Amino acid sequence: MTDGQLLLLADSVLAVHFMIAVYLTLGLPVIWLGRFAGWQFVHNPWFRHSHAGFMGFVLLESLAGIFCPLTVWEGILRRMAGQAGAGSGESFIAYLVEKLLFHEFDETCFTIAYGLFFVLVVLTLLLVPVQRKKG
Repeated sequence: MTDGQLLLLADSVLAVHFMIAVYLTLGLPVIWLGRFAGWQFVHNPWFRHSHAGFMGFVLLESLAGIFCPLTVWEGILRRMAGQAGAGSGESFIAYLVEKLLFHEFDETCFTIAYGLFFVLVVLTLLLVPVQRKKG
């Protein structure tokens, strides 16, 4: 693969990472808004269980002190292309997305935030229940 192809792949991994972060972050308020607005999709088991599962995974990797596999893969691809690794995106889009995704806070802050958010997700599973299709 050429350096350009590796960077495109690294940017693609970063884009997927960003979309998952948006899904996790906005999923919870969308569920509550949808509950009061009567949106049926917020009761969909695939939507709700994937949301809780992804958030649980994020919490577990934070508790274990490991990096997200997507961050690792992006870093490997960037190093293979001659960059310094994840967080060193040279494209404008990669720069913007990395600024939104990666912050310089103590790991304990992230773990506490992920834990509290996961508790809210689980409580939401109980208070806004999943509904299976009838029939």
